[in-house]
Amino acid sequence: MTRDSAILKAEKVLREAGLYSTRARVAILNVLLDAGGPLDKNEIVRRLGTSGPDEVTVYRTLERLCEKGLVHKVFLGGRACRFELAHNCGHIQCHPHFTCRSCGVTRCVTGVTVPLVEGLQKGYRIMRQQVRLEGICAQCSKKT
Repeated sequence: MTRDSAILKAEKVLREAGLYSTRARVAILNVLLDAGGPLDKNEIVRRLGTSGPDEVTVYRTLERLCEKGLVHKVFLGGRACRFELAHNCGHIQCHPHFTCRSCGVTRCVTGVTVPLVEGLQKGYRIMRQQVRLEGICAQCSKKT
């Protein structure tokens, strides 16, 4: 995908979500599109470079994109969250993520079906189900 077509795609996605197309929104969507996996706020800021928006703008933009359902927060342990495009996720269920214990890289696992949890006690409602997998990735497995 060329840079111009990526910008046009991001602008279209924003319009369809009822958001104005700002330089920051387009840039952040393109970073997430190119990432291939969830990124934390600092990784997004680094990838945007010095010509990108400041950290506060990035965070506020990410929060707004989350509110509109274009981006999801992914919690992979601890309190920190990462962000990714929501195009591979459903309303209630996010696709699984695989974190390598050797190199620390987290990748999206798409094309895998994980059933929703059933049998919760009365009164509990699932708002969002996320599955986190840990192990050794294919690249690290080759090294051993």
